[in-house]
Amino acid sequence: MADLTTIYLGMELKNPVIAGSSGLTNDVENLKELEKYGAGAVVLKSIFEEQILMETQEEVRASDLGIHPEAAGYLTTMTKEHSVYRYLDLIEKAKKAVSIPVIASVNCLTDGEWTTFAKRIQEAGADALELNILITDYKENDSRTIEKNYFKIVDKVMGIVDIPIALKVSTLFSNIPQMLTALSRTGAAGLVLFNRYWSPDIDLDEMTITSGSVYSSPDEITVPIRWIGLLSELIECDISGTTGVHDGNGVVKLVVAGATTVQVCSALYVNGLEYIGTIVNQVDNWLSAHDYKSLEEIRGLLGSKSPAERKVFGRAQFMKYYTLK
Repeated sequence: MADLTTIYLGMELKNPVIAGSSGLTNDVENLKELEKYGAGAVVLKSIFEEQILMETQEEVRASDLGIHPEAAGYLTTMTKEHSVYRYLDLIEKAKKAVSIPVIASVNCLTDGEWTTFAKRIQEAGADALELNILITDYKENDSRTIEKNYFKIVDKVMGIVDIPIALKVSTLFSNIPQMLTALSRTGAAGLVLFNRYWSPDIDLDEMTITSGSVYSSPDEITVPIRWIGLLSELIECDISGTTGVHDGNGVVKLVVAGATTVQVCSALYVNGLEYIGTIVNQVDNWLSAHDYKSLEEIRGLLGSKSPAERKVFGRAQFMKYYTLK
């Protein structure tokens, strides 16, 4: 077998395949199964900033947070079913149940009072904290103001905890390369590229807003491949690639582009928890078939080590393929 070990957020993982944050990682028995089948680490299901505020401040109501009534009702129910205390209990039980790194996750959009909860996450035993950030208040704030808030969140949380912090972000920036390289210099230990958000659809017969595809498709991996390949040598922290990873080849592609680790989620929903072992084996088989002894030999092999290579992920390929007759 090839050596699949990698260092992510300062922690040694037996392989780069991480079970990403989802409902599957909200159960200790599932975490034990994921470890048994070969996961290198797990990211627990996210707890939302609004949940933390509603439960830790009794006087705060959903309406006070400016939430639509329908969303407020859901949030209230979700908070009761998935309380902050249960989340801390999940971290503690997970640490006792598995030996692989346990990464907590908070879905947030401000640097407000919820950040004090980060200390309790650390005290519960989480090995690291993934901040899942999406700020979409475009009506009230311009792009510069929104992007500044990302740095405020990072700075605030880093001043509270000592455990490594990873930032899970989207592509919704006015200048992706500049934003990602700047975020990588904040002291954050890693960037998770990229978040996949709920996609709406419209039912024309019922005239209602519905959900688009819940799971990612393999084609979606092209987005993280492009930006990781373009920026891997410029980003000054670890990179965890995600979205569209459905097999071992997807893992290899992102590592070759420059990723440190790869997170999988939809593939586990579709194929079962045991499929994470299949992905790990596929990575190992690929390395062996191509005479590589370790994962480190291929990391960044086609990444942005030179200006010429960066062009391949940018303008050059666009011109090549879109000028064909």
